[in-house]
Amino acid sequence: MRQECAETVALQALAWLVGNEDLCPVFLGSTGVSEGELRSRAGEADFLASVLDFLMMDDAWVMSFCDSAGLAYEALMRARMALPGGVQVNWT
Repeated sequence: MRQECAETVALQALAWLVGNEDLCPVFLGSTGVSEGELRSRAGEADFLASVLDFLMMDDAWVMSFCDSAGLAYEALMRARMALPGGVQVNWT
């Protein structure tokens, strides 16, 4: 996946997260990001990566977002790998 497509998926995830009144406060509390920062940092690839990292902590969140966006469940992982810091490390 190209970074531009990954950013689009992450922006969709951010919009879904902001619209989720139960989960958005959890994201804000766990990251320390304010509501204002959500808007100002939405164009930053590293911030978008953190949104995907957060959602991928729970399979139910991944499934809920992907179902609502019409995406395959593995789309979040593919998008995350295309964003900064997303390269999988092989510890051998």
